[in-house]
Amino acid sequence: MIRTRGVAHFSIPVTDTVRSRDFYCQRLGMKLLADVASEGMVFLDSGGDCVILVRVEAPISTAGVRNLHHAFLVAHDDYDATLQELKASGVKVLFEEDRRQGVVNGPRVYFEDPDGNTLELIDLTSYKG
Repeated sequence: MIRTRGVAHFSIPVTDTVRSRDFYCQRLGMKLLADVASEGMVFLDSGGDCVILVRVEAPISTAGVRNLHHAFLVAHDDYDATLQELKASGVKVLFEEDRRQGVVNGPRVYFEDPDGNTLELIDLTSYKG
C-alpha cells in the first residue's frame, strides 16, 4: 500500500498571475517564493506549505459546487482580526460558520479570490486525522 506523508503543494488555477499573486500575498499574507512567468506559475509559501498559482486561459467554474474550495489555517488569536480585515478589504465573503461535529472543526469564513475560486480561512479547533 502507498502511504502518503502529507501534501507537498497544491495548485490553484488563475487567469492573471500578477493580480492573483498580489491578492494571495497582500490579502492572505503568503510569501512569494518564485514567479516563473515563462511557465505561468507563481510559487507561494503559506505557513510552510507550498501553493502554486497556475495560469489558465479561463476561470474554472465552481458555480454551484459549495464544497469545492481550498482552506488555509489562521492562528486562534488572529482569527477575529483576520475576519474583520478580510471584510474591510472589500473581499466578497460568501458565508461564515463554526463547525463543531465534523472531521475538520472550528470557526471559518468562505470567500472568493479574483478568479472566483472559493477559499476558506479556518481557526482549526480539532481534526479527526
